[in-house]
Amino acid sequence: MKFLIAGLGSIGRRHLRNLITLGEQNILLYRTHLSTLPDDELAPFRVEADLAVALAEQPDAVIVANPTALHLDVAIPAALAGCHLLIEKPVAQVLGPDIYKLETIVNTVGVRTLIGFQFRFHPVLTQVKTILDAGGIGRPLSFRAHWGEYLPEWHPWEDYRQSYAARADLGGGVTNTLCHPLDYLQWLFGEVNSLYAVTDRVSDLEIDVEDLAEITLRFANGVIGSLHLDYFQRPPAHWLEIAGTRGHIRWDNDTGTARVYYADKNRWSDVYPPVGFERNALFLAQMEHFIALIKDGGRSRCSLAEGIKTMELIDAVHASGLSHTEVQL
Repeated sequence: MKFLIAGLGSIGRRHLRNLITLGEQNILLYRTHLSTLPDDELAPFRVEADLAVALAEQPDAVIVANPTALHLDVAIPAALAGCHLLIEKPVAQVLGPDIYKLETIVNTVGVRTLIGFQFRFHPVLTQVKTILDAGGIGRPLSFRAHWGEYLPEWHPWEDYRQSYAARADLGGGVTNTLCHPLDYLQWLFGEVNSLYAVTDRVSDLEIDVEDLAEITLRFANGVIGSLHLDYFQRPPAHWLEIAGTRGHIRWDNDTGTARVYYADKNRWSDVYPPVGFERNALFLAQMEHFIALIKDGGRSRCSLAEGIKTMELIDAVHASGLSHTEVQL
């Protein structure tokens, strides 16, 4: 198959390396040469600076890994050209007509889609979902999710003030950039009925976007919980706790491990990732799934429709943060 990668920042290059690891070599690069990383590893591959010229090469699939604000500028023409799409999260900078235009094209043309929410491929979170679906801790009642990063140390090779995550014009902000929990919480619990959010820029970071979000979510199945996101925590931390009628689950992204308390048995049980597990395993599994999706069809682990649901949550977070009111979904 022929792949086109749009955007060669850190995530675009990760996708490039994973394609090579999986035996794919027919790879074309579309870029604007604004990446802050060295170009050495890109040297073997043909580069195009004109999207129309790149799409005229008839790639089977396009990986959209450019800044968030530019996703749809690539995804819509690629879908019209019949290319299957792996789109980095979130789908777009804001929820607007072009997102639904992309959805219409995808459904009309028959394009297969995968949104880059790689935590759906986490081996332990997958087991947590299995436990929840099987009623292992009874009926889920509440959760606490927390993700704090220190933005200046996130991409140490670049000035954080120039990164997409720090800039409103590129679709940054802590809600957009760290939106993974908004996706995996829906994956675990289902539809969100409403949310209330407080968003603000409270740190001394030199950015023009929010660096803090406190979000309360009510799910259709009765689960209520809170999500904290920030750009200033040192050391970083990312974890999830779930309380059920017959137990409790604690997952820590740092170790990848979950602890499950079964009240009926009055004991804790640990769920470990495979030996040698490391972060890139999520992205590699995601790419394997994308390749299989293109070749064999089947159900996407995170389709465009699901990515749009997360965009609707992101939009609701911003709306609630501005209006200081609860937003109904």
